[in-house]
Amino acid sequence: MRTPHLFVPCIVDQLFPETGVAAIRLLRKVGCNPYYDPRQTCCGQPAFNAGYHDDARRVAEHFIEVFGNASEIVSLSGSCAGMVKVFYPQMDLPEVLKEKVHEITSKTYEITDYIVNRLGVTDFDVSYSGRVAYHDSCHIMRELRITEEPRKLLRSVKNLELVELDLADRCCGFGGLFAAKFPEISAAMGEDKLASIQRAEVDLVVGCDNSCLMHLQGLANKKGIELKTKHVIEFLGDLIT
Repeated sequence: MRTPHLFVPCIVDQLFPETGVAAIRLLRKVGCNPYYDPRQTCCGQPAFNAGYHDDARRVAEHFIEVFGNASEIVSLSGSCAGMVKVFYPQMDLPEVLKEKVHEITSKTYEITDYIVNRLGVTDFDVSYSGRVAYHDSCHIMRELRITEEPRKLLRSVKNLELVELDLADRCCGFGGLFAAKFPEISAAMGEDKLASIQRAEVDLVVGCDNSCLMHLQGLANKKGIELKTKHVIEFLGDLIT
């Protein structure tokens, strides 16, 4: 039996724990025995993007210590998985850890990639009547090149109509620290994405990063726009009886 070690990002841990619960439910359904190590912390991306590379390196070293013996690491965020796989190898880590980093990156997966390509599962035999749009978050699409895996899982849902947004590959404007440093630009980008979602006339928007969905949901709430968002994994997990 596979025992994937779950990497639960900060935003899931603090604000969207339902996504983590759903991930365990889905992985158990396909015969895995997911494991959560409570010693885990942030991947270090906020510090790294802010230029605090020494602080980010210390966080990365802790990540390597916690997950070093895992056979497979499954992240609930494309952004955080991208940090580990793309940027950890670029860090000025101690020589003793550099070889370990390559081992870590090779066994780290974003969860839809893990389910579809590692486990070979594309159908959870569930049903949902409605129109659903998928939002391509920047990191999962541009750094990890993952676009079809979440769509395969959604297309397998009986009665679900998957609607492609006309701005599907457009950034929502969140970008972590970007939203804090440039709030006006961030909000304008998010409003463009919301307009695209409204044109699609969908019941629900799903994605692989709760941070992007939180940004869109917050803007929609502020503008009085009716919008429902949910992580792909939470969406699928909720459909399992």
